[in-house]
Amino acid sequence: MRASLIQIAVDEDESVESRRGRVAALVREQAGADLVVLPELWTTGAFAFEEFGRAAEPLQGPTYEAMAKAASDTGVWLHAGSIPERDPDGTLYNTSLVFSPSGELAAGYRKIHRFGFDKGEAVLMGRGEDLVTVRLPGTTVGVATCYDLRFPELFRGLVDAGAETLVIPAGWPERRRAHWTLLAQARAVENQAFVLACGTAGTHAGVPQAGHSIVVDPWGEVLAEAGADEEVLTVEFDPGKVAATREQFPALKDRVL
Repeated sequence: MRASLIQIAVDEDESVESRRGRVAALVREQAGADLVVLPELWTTGAFAFEEFGRAAEPLQGPTYEAMAKAASDTGVWLHAGSIPERDPDGTLYNTSLVFSPSGELAAGYRKIHRFGFDKGEAVLMGRGEDLVTVRLPGTTVGVATCYDLRFPELFRGLVDAGAETLVIPAGWPERRRAHWTLLAQARAVENQAFVLACGTAGTHAGVPQAGHSIVVDPWGEVLAEAGADEEVLTVEFDPGKVAATREQFPALKDRVL
């Protein structure tokens, strides 16, 4: 299976409309990939809290339309990262969108763990409630977003729901980059799953981003890692390694709690 993680640089001088078109073009350049992954809140920047309300879209808004078309034009499964979604009742959510190669919405995930410690996302956005998995040819993807990475219970739930590949878009800050790498490897090892974690580059509202998107195999080996700047990280991996690892070292069968 071939996956391309597009580590987008968020430039505050670039309009949302311009970035949306640029990212759609980048997706179209990934013809031949099975799965393309974008970062969290790439339309605004994950730390641009003041922009969330102004940039919020209905679920089937302009980003949805642009990404659905990019997926169908390219014939790829597209995890389009997340957008600030405005529900019809007015509540904002940090919502991830997954499209099939025909451009149909295969899944939407509203982020469960909101970052901010009583400010920022934690107070501006509602909390999602549902775990989300998507069946792709050859693997079942479990969907999580950024701060979720710190909460292993969520990933246990995804594994119980059949997840074999964990896809995590993020807007992770540079100052905690060591945690990003450590936690990605930990989630892979403890769940005996592939982890595809796609971050952003650039600076969001004065907060430098970590970049360093990463792909980790079920044994915790880093298969590929990006640098700090915008780039496309492409990797080939064998989804069958999950079942082989779980059979060879059946730790998940010994779970008690």
